[in-house]
Amino acid sequence: MSLKNESARMFKSDLVERFSRVHPAIPVLLYLPLIIASLYFALARVQLSILSIAEFFVLGLVTWTLLEYVIHRYAFHYEPKTRIGKQFHFIVHGVHHDYPNDAKRLVMPPAVSIPLAIVFYSLFIFLFGRTAPAIWAGFAGGYVCYDSMRSIISR
Repeated sequence: MSLKNESARMFKSDLVERFSRVHPAIPVLLYLPLIIASLYFALARVQLSILSIAEFFVLGLVTWTLLEYVIHRYAFHYEPKTRIGKQFHFIVHGVHHDYPNDAKRLVMPPAVSIPLAIVFYSLFIFLFGRTAPAIWAGFAGGYVCYDSMRSIISR
């Protein structure tokens, strides 16, 4: 059973360890301006209608919700057999289960979330073309809401 403020050291390097801990407000501070910029871009540059932007935003939210469920269900709860697999799983998600009240490890560090955001934005451009900014805004909005709710609920 974990104590309220119990935590675990994950990395030997003090620098890497420091970047593995994130204040729960960071996703909001980092992604909210990008979400707003994406919505503005969809409206002003791509010239999508407000209704289209709203529809594509909802598509992004639904995409985030489905992806989060699938990844959480099948990847994060996979039981690796090898030592390296177990270490990787612990770093990616296992620490959350062993130390669920570690307030600095409730959200994904920007060193991981930013490259993933770029990958998904690129994927949305490839799949959806000019509507990608509105879809990505919904997708990122879903991520921010999910992380924010997890942080609030765990208090």
